[in-house]
Amino acid sequence: MDIPRKDAARKRLIRRISIGVVVLAAIPAITIGLSRLKPAAPGIDRSTVWIDAVKRGPIVLEVRGLGTLVPEETMLIPATTDGRVQRILIYPGTPVRADSVVMILTSPELETQLLDAEYGLKAAEADFANLKVTLQKAKLDMQSTAAQVGADFNTSKLQADRDQALAKEGLFSEVDAKISAVKAEQLGGRVQLEQKRLDINGDAEQAQLAAQQVKVEQLRGQFNLKKSQVDQLKVRAGFDGMLQQLPTPVEVGQKVMAGTPLGKVAQPSKLKAELKIAETQVKDIAYGQPAVIDTRLAGGGSNGLIEGRVSRIDPSILNGTVTVDVALKGTLPPGARPDLSVDGTIQLAKLDDVVYVGRPVFGQQDSTVQLFKIEPDGKYANKVKVQLGRSSVNTIEIKDGLKVGDQVILSDMSQYDNYDRIRLN
Repeated sequence: MDIPRKDAARKRLIRRISIGVVVLAAIPAITIGLSRLKPAAPGIDRSTVWIDAVKRGPIVLEVRGLGTLVPEETMLIPATTDGRVQRILIYPGTPVRADSVVMILTSPELETQLLDAEYGLKAAEADFANLKVTLQKAKLDMQSTAAQVGADFNTSKLQADRDQALAKEGLFSEVDAKISAVKAEQLGGRVQLEQKRLDINGDAEQAQLAAQQVKVEQLRGQFNLKKSQVDQLKVRAGFDGMLQQLPTPVEVGQKVMAGTPLGKVAQPSKLKAELKIAETQVKDIAYGQPAVIDTRLAGGGSNGLIEGRVSRIDPSILNGTVTVDVALKGTLPPGARPDLSVDGTIQLAKLDDVVYVGRPVFGQQDSTVQLFKIEPDGKYANKVKVQLGRSSVNTIEIKDGLKVGDQVILSDMSQYDNYDRIRLN
């Protein structure tokens, strides 16, 4: 028969308590251990990332910027006087000649001023003609008087000579002879006075005519000015080219002030490119550097590449960019026109022997970034620190952290910032 053990229940209780204590003590240790474990490497599809190999060799340092084609020669068409737009004859995008009438303005005030100037000029011309006739008549009267005095003087002189001769013969009174001589002498003085009057009158006549002529010319100038302003109400292009769109085009019925731009004419055969380059990249750009302008950005055709050189660097900065002008060479491709959007690449320098790789998404010149370097078996990629150097449009120099032949992921991997290792599927 079985004999019950008196301490069996007690031992079972002690064993259960011991096991519970061990389990409770192990839970924190397991939790701490699990928290210290590195997360499993996440997987990523190889076809969805951009992978490039580190190379050694020559690279061309370039900067790229978007911009537009603009005319080298542009002329604004200003309003020369106040007026109101009556008709618009030619719209932007139309070829124009220098004498092409772009629009017609109207100004009743100016037309009234033209009539007043015309009537004022005609009145002054009539006054000039009247003064000229009056002076000519006065001159003729004075010449007639002078001629009469001269004739009287000659007659008196002959009579005095005759009386003097008769007086010597005792046939005429000496007193009468002296009276005749005095009379002749008096008339001789009048002849000289009349001649001086003629001379002075000639100078006075010229002065009066000159003064009236100045008044006529002044009024003629005012008339010609008003006439020119009225003629300029027919707004002409000014030179051959293409009529361009203004930022704020005028409309029919709009009142414009003198100096208001009414149009813009450019020569479409002479274009340049205005590129917007980031201010951080413009420091290495210099005058004369070669550039290539791509017009295919806006559908410029398969041959829309134009060579050129840097011709101007704007000293000002606007919205973080600097405007760089590129003078174009050769014949422009079909479709090249003002205001066409283009993509320009400027060649800064050529490096003969450098270690380089494709430019990462967030890789800036002279910076340090973290890239995923693919292991030799191609199954995993580890995060490494890479020091970058000089950069181009599509490539960048490697200063430290990678060697020739290494393969790295250049895509945006910011979502894996918390991982040091990823798996490539």
